Formats: sequence, C-alpha cells, structure tokens
Amino acid sequence: MNLFSLFASLHSPLGMQLRKGVIYLTFILISLSSTEALAHAVAQGDKGYIQEITGTNIISFMYLGAKHMVTGYDHILFLFGVIFFLYKMKDIALYVSLFALGHSSTMLLGVYFNIGINSYIIDAIIGLSVVYKAMDNVGAFQRWFGIQPNTKAATLIFGFCHGFGLSSKIIEYDISPDGLIPNLLAFNIGVEIGQLIALGTILIVMGYWRRQPSFVRQAYSINITMMSLGFMLMGYQLTGYVVAQ
Repeated sequence: MNLFSLFASLHSPLGMQLRKGVIYLTFILISLSSTEALAHAVAQGDKGYIQEITGTNIISFMYLGAKHMVTGYDHILFLFGVIFFLYKMKDIALYVSLFALGHSSTMLLGVYFNIGINSYIIDAIIGLSVVYKAMDNVGAFQRWFGIQPNTKAATLIFGFCHGFGLSSKIIEYDISPDGLIPNLLAFNIGVEIGQLIALGTILIVMGYWRRQPSFVRQAYSINITMMSLGFMLMGYQLTGYVVAQ
C-alpha cells in the first residue's frame, strides 16, 4: 500500500487529526525554535555585533551560525519535512547533505560576490519550500497533477534559496571585509553544527512518535498543518513586500 492509499483509508475525523497534529508540531517547534526568531532575521544584539566586528573571529561567527540555524524556524520546518518519511540513516544523510550543500554555497557566494535578493521575496520562496515538502509528503503532486517531482533536486534547489535568504540579510548588515572569508567559513561551519543539533533533536522526537500506533493517522495532519504554516509564511512576506513598495 502506497502512502496516498494509506492516507486515503484514514477513518479519524479531520478535526481530531488536525488538533493532534498541531500539538505535535507545536511541541517540535517549541523544542527547536526561539520565540524571538523571525525567518532569517538576526537578533538585534547579533546584528550590532556583525556590523561592528572587524578582523577574524572564528569562534564568534561559529556561534552566530549555529544560533541562526537552531532558532531559524523556516529551516527547521523544511528540514523536518525532508526527513519526515526517511527511516534509513543513509537516506537522511543524503538529503541533509544536499540541503547543506545548497544552503552553504549560496550563503558563501552570495555574501562574497554581494548578490542580494529582496528579503521579502526570498523568504516567501522559503515559505514555498515548506509548502512543497508538505505537499510531497502527502502525495499531493501525484494525486492532483499526476507527476512526482525529483525530491533530491528539489531539496538542493530549495537549499540554494535558504542560503540566499541568509546571505541577503548578512549583506544588509554590511559585514566588514576585514577577515570576511574566514568569518564566513566559520559562520557556515556553525550553521552545519546547528543543523546537526536540530536534526538530532528532530530524530529523537520522530523516533518516539513513529513507535506510536497513531503515527500514520497524525502524520497526515502534521503535514497539512506544516503546509498551512508555509502558506502563512508566504503570505506574511508577500504582504510585507507590497506594503514596503
């Protein structure tokens, strides 16, 4: 039985599924996210530090990178969706590596070559990445459009978008060119450390949840909730873009 058939055979009322889904997703987000985090925004104190610091500061930028990843709920939502139905460690490692490759390359190149993208637009695309992954997880592309996107390519491409989201913010803060390359590399290492921390936390929660008899029932609700959050992120950013014009 494929995933779509499994979801189609559910007998639980949708309202109950959604309530349970919200509870699980809220728990995961609370575990992984800071209430002060807003997409790719950098905390005010960190923003001032980035603007004022000069020279090579490896440890500081590693900390900032790790902090950004762990408190970046858009990253967490997408990563959560990517590994949602991955059970083998080799598959998890492959997809997380693709995301890391995309995220790292555009973040580094974007800052170094001063390639900035409007923050509202790129963050709306990042919201779209969450919508895409939730739709993919519930088999919506096959059901609605009769196609199945290449999940590996999509993970890499959306990884590029997540990286541009961060590079655009760093460019806005006018980071000092003194020590730029080592600081960016340190920041990226910190991002990967933060990603591993977030991934480990997600896997612990998922490991417990998957052992529950209700997992399949609630999995559909969680992905519908995640899709709704992705649309909310898109709407918030697009509204900000229109208002800012």
